[in-house]
Amino acid sequence: MGVTRLRVWAPGKSRVEAVLDDGRRPMASRGGGWWELDSGEVVGGTRYYFSLDGGPPRPDPRSSWQPDGVEGPSAVVDHAAHDWADGAWRGAHLPSAVLYELHVGTFGEAGTFDGAVEHLDELVDLGVDAVELLPVAEFGGSRGWGYDGVALYAPHHAYGGPAGLKRLVDACHLRGLAVVLDVVYNHLGPAGNYLAEYGPYFTDRYRTPWGSAVNFDGPGSDEVRCFVLDNVRQWFADYHFDGLRLDAVHAIFDGGALHILEEVAEVAREVADATGQPRWVVAESDLNDPRLVRCPEAGGYGLDASWSDDFHHALHAVLTGERAGYYADFGSLGQLARALRQVYVFGRDWSPLRGRHHGRRVGDLPGNRFVGYLQNHDQVGNRATGERSGALMSPGRLRVAAALVLLAPFVPMLFQGEEWGASTPWQYFTDHQDPALGRAVREGRRREFAAFGWDPEEVPDPQDPATWRRSRLDWSERARSPHQELLAWHRALVGLRRARPELRSGDRSRVRVEWSEEDRWLVLWRDRTAVAVNLAERAQALPTPGADRVLIASEDRGVTLGAGTVGLPPDAVAVVAPAG
Repeated sequence: MGVTRLRVWAPGKSRVEAVLDDGRRPMASRGGGWWELDSGEVVGGTRYYFSLDGGPPRPDPRSSWQPDGVEGPSAVVDHAAHDWADGAWRGAHLPSAVLYELHVGTFGEAGTFDGAVEHLDELVDLGVDAVELLPVAEFGGSRGWGYDGVALYAPHHAYGGPAGLKRLVDACHLRGLAVVLDVVYNHLGPAGNYLAEYGPYFTDRYRTPWGSAVNFDGPGSDEVRCFVLDNVRQWFADYHFDGLRLDAVHAIFDGGALHILEEVAEVAREVADATGQPRWVVAESDLNDPRLVRCPEAGGYGLDASWSDDFHHALHAVLTGERAGYYADFGSLGQLARALRQVYVFGRDWSPLRGRHHGRRVGDLPGNRFVGYLQNHDQVGNRATGERSGALMSPGRLRVAAALVLLAPFVPMLFQGEEWGASTPWQYFTDHQDPALGRAVREGRRREFAAFGWDPEEVPDPQDPATWRRSRLDWSERARSPHQELLAWHRALVGLRRARPELRSGDRSRVRVEWSEEDRWLVLWRDRTAVAVNLAERAQALPTPGADRVLIASEDRGVTLGAGTVGLPPDAVAVVAPAG
């Protein structure tokens, strides 16, 4: 059994003690604010707290396991005890991958890491290449989205803890699936958050929408940066993750010459070089800033990819007609065409909603440095009642959306259940044990939707367990119409993408888009292969010169080929290419 020494960074303290089952033991100062337990090593499973200057017991900021939740004792994890079965795994190629975002607590009936394993074969059958887990770091209570984590090194106890997470990653790799973890470095959650008692982890120089900003550039920030960078190393080394998705990096503030995001990318490259396996870092940002994925030599941060909300907003607004909230800036086919060609609709362009110019031009970056999607946890869960696209669009438009997501020049991502048009909503749910905190979250959630014109009384109570239960997938739907047919359509699109190199390419120089705002049609060209979409209320012929063979179509009837055209019924899509 492995052993370890307890260490903690607590600068400015005059006394630090380890609180174990047999009492308090003094820790020795090692300089630089670090303290270490000298009186013997501890083994895997040992539970402990720290006490600062005689204060109450607190969990370890770097706790690897919180068996009883955020307020309970930390526990030592012997990472060498897991017998990994993925020795033959060699990683996956992000630019050509299809991603699948899932939330462990609602993906399977059990709501655990082991429960998620039960449905991995369905994902393999669908044809996805990588699963992306919403945050699993320990957060307050037993259910939640995971974005209010406080023990960033500890997989959530209710999901199955460290051992369960390793079994899930192993199971994915054995099936040929890469695994990406969503991590949150812009803030920490409110419940069980004691980092400020240990040291200068936070700063009042900046503010985030969710609480205090992490101190990446002020006094004491060197160790705070190490706290994050060591966390990155842990996920790669101890849990074999293939990549990380960084939440809301626009709320990571760092005024130093070497941005923390660039250092995160450097760590990923170091691990990749040492292991011979690709390691990805993907960012979420609402700034439309391509510097995230540009190489450091060109003034960028060197991340591997970035989410593109503009593509989502443009696609959603066209297909649903919604114009409330941030959809007010979107709605035309021309904007969707621009997103398909140039990634961002707003690349230093005037944004009426913001009342200013927004974004930056992408330049020559390939499309597969960006992730495209119709749905994700935010775009579904941050609606008042968590409606999915299936509740907002006709079956025909769902097929159109799937074709444009899976055949666009981006890295496509599906949200759990999207592939069969899951009828279950995905709502915002929490399990805060503090009644005052639960009440504040409930009331704040209702105020948040005023900009969209939604009735606050229709917003489900996040604290009600029924809100979580409603959000769990119903896997039995896949065998029933119309879900069965939509699932088959997604499988066919993923198969077509795999079969034709031009559909996997991120080469934007070979992307062309034609459209008619008046006649409501759009044709996306991927080299000589065309994705033709008819959004009119009548059948019509779309121009596809040189493409005289239908590869796949969303409708069995009403699709015709003419002289350089393809005829489509309303709300239909066909992929056409030259014969031969």
